[in-house]
Amino acid sequence: MQATDPDIYWITEPQLGLAGNMYLPLFMQGLTTTVKHLFSPKVTVSFPEERPQIGNPLIYRGVHRLNKDEAGRVKCVACFLCATACPAHCIDIVAAPSPWPDREKYPESFTIDELRCIFCGMCEEACPVDAVELTSLLDLTGRSREEMIFDKEKLLSVYDMTQAAEPMKSLELGNAPSK
Repeated sequence: MQATDPDIYWITEPQLGLAGNMYLPLFMQGLTTTVKHLFSPKVTVSFPEERPQIGNPLIYRGVHRLNKDEAGRVKCVACFLCATACPAHCIDIVAAPSPWPDREKYPESFTIDELRCIFCGMCEEACPVDAVELTSLLDLTGRSREEMIFDKEKLLSVYDMTQAAEPMKSLELGNAPSK
């Protein structure tokens, strides 16, 4: 390719005046943006002293919980759809024959590795009985990796802790879970 090739379009450098050479227009644009943000409503909160307001908790994806049925039993039927749908492979279920006549299996062990989870909500979407849900709890902390692996009891305790503030999404949306 030659510099004299007619297919090449050469751009000439723009001639800047005194203001352009001093970056005055760019400086004014930056100053305008700063002043706009100075007087606009603040969206940052001082967490944990202030709790952030979540507009719609139904669409927020926080800590998982295992829902209970009307009899207080775990709602999960150990179908493994959540574990299969999970792209991070953070759900581990050990199924056992159910002691109740209304289902074949129940989770003898159900664990979610919250450190591995990417909070995509695929487990929630895949569950046919709405047993797994993501809550609006956002302050997930632990001192060790083991504390961040939520077993069945811990996931059920999250349900007990959040059920009053966040009823099951299927009930709130008016959808009955499919069985």
